[in-house]
Amino acid sequence: MEIKQKIRSFIESNLVVFEDEAVFTDDDHIFQKGFVNSLFAMKLLSYIEQEFGFTVSNEDLDIANFSTLNNIVKLIEKHKQEA
Repeated sequence: MEIKQKIRSFIESNLVVFEDEAVFTDDDHIFQKGFVNSLFAMKLLSYIEQEFGFTVSNEDLDIANFSTLNNIVKLIEKHKQEA
């Protein structure tokens, strides 16, 4: 499964809205749109570190890096290239 699909599946499995209301694009801000909440951010961070095998640095702990599906994928790909 590709990175984007793994992240989308994880987000969808942790939604705080009803499934029929939870249609989001790759560029939708998942926090602003109310699909997930601040508690989800910690779960997402833990999932990314475990699933993709790297530690997110303090400099990368910016909500912008985790706000959209595309931004999350960019963060992961950046770390994969650095490895």
